[in-house]
Amino acid sequence: MSATATEKSSASHELRETREYKNYINGEWVASKTGQTFENRNPANTDDLVGTFQESNSDDVNAAIDAADRAYNAWRLTPAPRRADYIYRVGEILKRDKDKIAREMTREMGKVLQETRGDVQEAIDMAYLAAGEGRRLYGQTTPSELPNKFNMSVRMPLGVAGLITPWNFPIAIPAWKGMAALICGNTVVIKPASLTPLSVIMLAEAFEEAGLPKGVWNVVTGGGREVGEPMIQNDKVKVISFTGSTEVGRGISKMCAPTFKHLHLEMGGKNIIMVMDDADVDLAVDGALWGAFGTAGQRCTAASRIVAHTKIYDEFVEKLAKRAKSLRVGNGLDEKTDMGPNVSAGQRKTVEEYVEIGTNEGAKVVAGGKSLTDGDYAKGFFHQPTVFADVKPTMRFVRRSDRDRQRRALRTVVIDLHARHQQGVHGDARYVHGHLLRERADDRRRSASAVRRHEGDRQRSS
Repeated sequence: MSATATEKSSASHELRETREYKNYINGEWVASKTGQTFENRNPANTDDLVGTFQESNSDDVNAAIDAADRAYNAWRLTPAPRRADYIYRVGEILKRDKDKIAREMTREMGKVLQETRGDVQEAIDMAYLAAGEGRRLYGQTTPSELPNKFNMSVRMPLGVAGLITPWNFPIAIPAWKGMAALICGNTVVIKPASLTPLSVIMLAEAFEEAGLPKGVWNVVTGGGREVGEPMIQNDKVKVISFTGSTEVGRGISKMCAPTFKHLHLEMGGKNIIMVMDDADVDLAVDGALWGAFGTAGQRCTAASRIVAHTKIYDEFVEKLAKRAKSLRVGNGLDEKTDMGPNVSAGQRKTVEEYVEIGTNEGAKVVAGGKSLTDGDYAKGFFHQPTVFADVKPTMRFVRRSDRDRQRRALRTVVIDLHARHQQGVHGDARYVHGHLLRERADDRRRSASAVRRHEGDRQRSS
């Protein structure tokens, strides 16, 4: 890895020049009424200034909401197949510029190019899916108990949708939320994470090129209190969709409750991989590496806990530790890099704190455990891939959801399968490795089916 990978990539792949980016409101690029901006720097090389972005306030977000509200009536009355045409064109633009956007995203948030290309592909796929839904917004008709009547349901938009998106999937998640809202006839105001505003700006550029009507898609950058809270509290916003920490999501839920505002939340968890005694250990190690260290562990589905059966525990720990040590940490713009930096200094500090907590609680570090600060790593937020073994289920770092602190800790935890059930520990995802699982599941289904057939025969014969 080299911190100079950014400069090399800029020369060979034409990364953007540093400049000031503005909010996108009512089809125009406008400066914040505050007159203030904030910096966005490359987490692999903090000498590299990606750009400056608007430090917006409630006046800015209210202006965007007013624009979205004005655009709503015409947009909702636009036939859904016509709305789909705009979204399909966005998919084509993203497909054309996929590699260029991926490189900017890696520069902005750090994850490796293979992952940012996948992030852009998620947005492309969502554009095509949403465009297809333009001809599939079906309703229902059912018989009525009244004469000469029938019952009918029709899908109707809600109005202005307020989106608050995270930094770990900085274009995929905005696309998932935003394109679904648009195809159904809603208009959008989005506040991207302050660590990754450029990705959403690039998505807005694609909408602009596609000719989306003014006011239908609006972007306002800035802090959660300054932009997010006024968005949530504005009566013209009919639905809020948030991805982030449980703590913040709980607060948003309380703010939406008095007016029963529609709300969608995706929050934190403590995800687990279970490795059974009959599992393919090498395959399980592959899954654990990707689950734990993909996006440097900074995602809601990251596997931060592993439960390994005692029969394969030692083999699994040895192989996992060896593979973790072999991962190449570096600038994500280098195609040879396996894992990029943490997204910020605060994120790395959280990792360091959790490593210290685990060590003090008696867990054994079998791989990594230290920040990388020398040489080419000096200007970034790098940390070694870290694996703990001999962990007890009562330990704090096993139980705590990383996103509850609005950050992700980069590590993998290995504990014994026979440990007690951990009360109050929940995850967004669970993964199980074992050859006999399908057979066991089939056995259960066959048994349940046989019982149902027996009960049915008995009822018919009585």
